[in-house]
Amino acid sequence: MKSLKNPMTNAIYIALITAIYAIIFIVSSEFVFKYDHFLSDSRWSLFIQNKNMKYVGLGMIGVAIIIDTFSALRRKKFDGAINIVQSEQEIARYKWDDFDYLELNVIYKASKNATKFKAVLEKHRPRLIKISEKHIRPNENDFIINADMVAFNAMLDYYAGKIEESQIKALIEPAIMYQRMISKAQEIFENDIVVDSYTDNKGLIANIRSYAVFDYLKAKLKGTNDDDGYAISADVLSATQFGAPQKRMRFIVMGIRKDITDEVKLPEGKFKDGPYRTVADAIKDLEDVEPVYNVSDDKNGIKLQVKTDLSDLAQTLRDSKILHNHIITKTTPTAMERFKALDQGQNFHSLSDEMKTNTYTDITRTQNTIYLRLKYDEPSGTVVNVRKSMWVHPTKDRAVSIREAARLQTFPDSFVFCGTKDKQYQQVGNAVPPIMAKAIAKKLASQLNKALSKK
Repeated sequence: MKSLKNPMTNAIYIALITAIYAIIFIVSSEFVFKYDHFLSDSRWSLFIQNKNMKYVGLGMIGVAIIIDTFSALRRKKFDGAINIVQSEQEIARYKWDDFDYLELNVIYKASKNATKFKAVLEKHRPRLIKISEKHIRPNENDFIINADMVAFNAMLDYYAGKIEESQIKALIEPAIMYQRMISKAQEIFENDIVVDSYTDNKGLIANIRSYAVFDYLKAKLKGTNDDDGYAISADVLSATQFGAPQKRMRFIVMGIRKDITDEVKLPEGKFKDGPYRTVADAIKDLEDVEPVYNVSDDKNGIKLQVKTDLSDLAQTLRDSKILHNHIITKTTPTAMERFKALDQGQNFHSLSDEMKTNTYTDITRTQNTIYLRLKYDEPSGTVVNVRKSMWVHPTKDRAVSIREAARLQTFPDSFVFCGTKDKQYQQVGNAVPPIMAKAIAKKLASQLNKALSKK
């Protein structure tokens, strides 16, 4: 019965059964005349009497051929997935922004609960409508892009009242599955996992030589006995869920010794279902503060003027009257020209061809984070070394400062970074958002206190 779960196998079975019945109709039609005294004068009886059942049989054979042909074509299309997952360039081409995937995946997961589904759809309506527009790009020869288009068109059609919520899951599922495939392929490249071969007999499978890191950690942490090792909980958490204004996804493993407790849970952020904090919430209050260019110029910091009408995040982070690390790199004429050409949300690929020259060896492989002008009304992407990525301020034609990057990570202004300019940028990029780390630590402490109080 497991084999029947394969669409191609199903198609073959259906075609074979259809062909068998077709042969019966064709053969039996030649002998109907012997039994015509059993037939009435109806049109159907006359149809049979005239030996026309063979045409029904031939029609059924035609249907069987069409089924197998379409099945084969669909399989041929999907065969291209092997080429995609083996190419970093192709993966980057097809992979969605993490935020887009999270939004649609919320809908996909919620579709399993009919009671809550409608409420989730309404809750995420504004963000889904907004992100759907950039995915509407039909390409007759590209099955992944078309699956993306179908998925996001389905969301727009639902919100326009053209389809029912019961139809959504089937329409978005292919795109979700493709993104999961692409995401796993990206993990293989990012973790330098050796792949011996790819097979697509029963889904797309990477036959790897390396040992999966999580499986290794799980085996080591869990121990060999019931009272040995750690009880663990693991999941992918997004910094946005905990109030950070950035779409930073991290795989978190938390464990407590089994002799203390056998149950561990990761925290759930109070912003789990949005609305998420934005770049504006984090740094807009610094818009009129002029940055400095050298670490030596930051010795005494910058005195901040009193401000009102701050976001709740800015109020929390603005815990010092003196601002340190508001340092940027001097902008070259070429970089300045590019800065001025970019609108919020645009990056290096948005520039004209003339403005892309004399920078990168292969401009087609430039990441989407390069020369990215941040958008005030959205969370940022994962904060990296923004100096190397040349991140641009949302409204100013300049680089994002060390302090602004630290704000996006949710470091308070009282936390001062030391070292060279590049080392400060790197420290910020390598960090875990404190607001997220605090939530994990509090959850761990709470579970430890609860377990130990019972001892």
